[in-house]
Amino acid sequence: MAPAAFRPSAHARPGRGARALAAACALALALTGCSGGAGAPDDTASGGTGDIPDLAENRLQPLEEDFVQQLPVTVDSVVLDPYRTSEDPLEYEQVEVTDTSRILPLTGGLAEIVFTLGLGDRVVGRDVAATFDEAADLPVVTSGHEVSAESVLALEPTVILADTQTGPPEAIEQIQRSGIPVVIIEEAWSFDEMYPRFERVARALGVPDAGTALAERTRAQMAEVREGSAEAVGSPLVAFLYLRGTAGVYLIGGPGSGADAMLAEVGARDAGVEMGLTAPFTPITSEALIAAQPEVILVMTKGLESVGGVDGLVEIPGVAQTPAGRDRAVIDFEDGVLLNFGPRTPQVIAALAEELTAVAAGEGP
Repeated sequence: MAPAAFRPSAHARPGRGARALAAACALALALTGCSGGAGAPDDTASGGTGDIPDLAENRLQPLEEDFVQQLPVTVDSVVLDPYRTSEDPLEYEQVEVTDTSRILPLTGGLAEIVFTLGLGDRVVGRDVAATFDEAADLPVVTSGHEVSAESVLALEPTVILADTQTGPPEAIEQIQRSGIPVVIIEEAWSFDEMYPRFERVARALGVPDAGTALAERTRAQMAEVREGSAEAVGSPLVAFLYLRGTAGVYLIGGPGSGADAMLAEVGARDAGVEMGLTAPFTPITSEALIAAQPEVILVMTKGLESVGGVDGLVEIPGVAQTPAGRDRAVIDFEDGVLLNFGPRTPQVIAALAEELTAVAAGEGP
């Protein structure tokens, strides 16, 4: 695949870790539970926003309602094709799921959904990107973000969840040949794709009503966060950079990267979109970066570490000649959350808005 069409692995999506600032009560009362009193929303499973954990707490908010499980179930599963381009339509096959007593999600994003649906006690392993507290003690079945077929089969799962960027393909094929049902779910790179993803995972596990409830609750939470975030942030110009210094990979996000949707949600402008880029990720050139003049740079934590932190980032040609580089206005989110478009996305939006607001106020990231 040409670099201009490159998408980072789903396992390596940016996210927020211990450095996340607490979302301000004035920005998202529902997120921090600061509202209190009779006006506080009920924590319901079917659409109430509830007391959403702050992102820095690194935990999930499982649905509390018990849903009736319907098994066996036959669902559509994406056929993995290593030669498919982004322009080619997805193909599907039917997969029957009869037993969900031992669930194995092969990405951190899918694990978040399973746990939030209330089925976390059935999960037997995790991907390295499943860094939330509830999954911390589970055995890891990936190495360097690639699935180990031997580690997966050793856990004797009864159903496996993967998505269209789970790999390597030969490992997935080996697992499929074992006879264990493998359901491959479409990825989500926008809010419109996020809610159907919840519902597809839930259907595959025989709890479709839980998927509907999670989608409704997340929509309600997003609406509450959205009310204050855009006004608080203003409209800074933000460049999302995907960095892997050890591999010499330096990309800027554009339309369809996922970062464009997140930034638009908080009222910020995406530099790659405003530069006129046409691909989700494009190799950085110093001339283009200098011409774009981003006011803030958004990166993933491990990517920032791979170039030597902020000091190393400003050494990349063109960065120091931007307002973001001169002001060292760099915001990093831990790998695994920012572009997951999952149950914690409302938390991510609040944290991103808070940090951009701090930068705009001259307080630094």
